Amino acid sequence: MSTTVEELQVADTAEAWERAGFAVADDVCRVGRLRIRLLGPEAGRGIVGWTLAGLPSGVQVREVDGIPTTVAARESDPPAPSAHPNGVTHLDHVVLMTPDLPRTVAALGAIGLEPRRERDGELGGVAMRQVFYRLEDVIVEVVGPPEPGEGPDVDRPARLWGLTHVADDLVAAVDLLGELAGTPKDAVQPGRRITTLRTRELGMSVRTALITPHVRSR
Repeated sequence: MSTTVEELQVADTAEAWERAGFAVADDVCRVGRLRIRLLGPEAGRGIVGWTLAGLPSGVQVREVDGIPTTVAARESDPPAPSAHPNGVTHLDHVVLMTPDLPRTVAALGAIGLEPRRERDGELGGVAMRQVFYRLEDVIVEVVGPPEPGEGPDVDRPARLWGLTHVADDLVAAVDLLGELAGTPKDAVQPGRRITTLRTRELGMSVRTALITPHVRSR
């Protein structure tokens, strides 16, 4: 049994996510098999924790490099995915930001997660390295400097920073959201298109993007 993300806890209101075209019931937004539990701004800001299932036997953890973590049993019969007005079908990936990449990779390894691949790139003109983990249908993209730096930020904990959801019809999603979505552009992955939501105007505290599905090779 492989590890999966069962739930993300987010310090946003249901109303903000509904304005972004998501269906919400009882403060839970179900994206594919994943639950996104909306706790409201009194819980903080952004993604404030996650729930993992399918960890190796005996692993008990309350945090992963500073990220509040709950271990749960896998849902044997999860509810059917919600139908969202924005056309989102599932979560493509969650971005985990860290000031100390080796430290975070070690913390993930301690709970039995192994990276699938890594690549070097830039973020705002600063060299960054991405390390990718696949937790069933969700990719965890860990982003940090290739080498830990110095200064006060290096001791900060890692954090779950942003979400990218798959929308089958990106043009329809952008038409629905109007000025609340940016102009679609080519994604890093060949053949895919992506748009970033204007989360401040929506009242969301999680950086959110919509992306087209993977292009299947013939």
